Amino acid sequence: MLTLPIAVPLKHPVRHISYKLPGVNKSFFVLLFVCTTPFLRAQKVDSISFNLYTDSLKKGTHNYINVDGKLSTGQWLPLTTKDIRFSSSACEFSGNDLVIPMDFAGEKITVKAELKNDPSRWIERTIWIKKKPDDEKLPTTEEILKDIRTKKRKG
Repeated sequence: MLTLPIAVPLKHPVRHISYKLPGVNKSFFVLLFVCTTPFLRAQKVDSISFNLYTDSLKKGTHNYINVDGKLSTGQWLPLTTKDIRFSSSACEFSGNDLVIPMDFAGEKITVKAELKNDPSRWIERTIWIKKKPDDEKLPTTEEILKDIRTKKRKG
């Protein structure tokens, strides 16, 4: 029989009361542990891959470098600096962000991501720096609403 100590606050000094769980013995917990152990093992990362949100890097911003790991189960998991060691041919990393100053003169940067617990697994990619300015004019809220109303009338 397995007993669980339970602390019950009383007006007098605390007394410990044992409650016996009927029908539960130590062999139940041993069996439970043996059955769940295979599921508790840490997932192993079989491979890593870049999953970039853009085809170029921007000056004067933090450029998030997304690295995903493929687990032994076939699932993909985003990795962070807890799992990955980042390095680059220029500029510095702050977490997963490659910080490129406005005065950076290069045309491209080579980024390397290395799995911390298995340095033989690494990937490298050369990413170009965006040359065109971000001067695209986005529509205003009024323009979007007007366009929606016009489409409703036609449809």
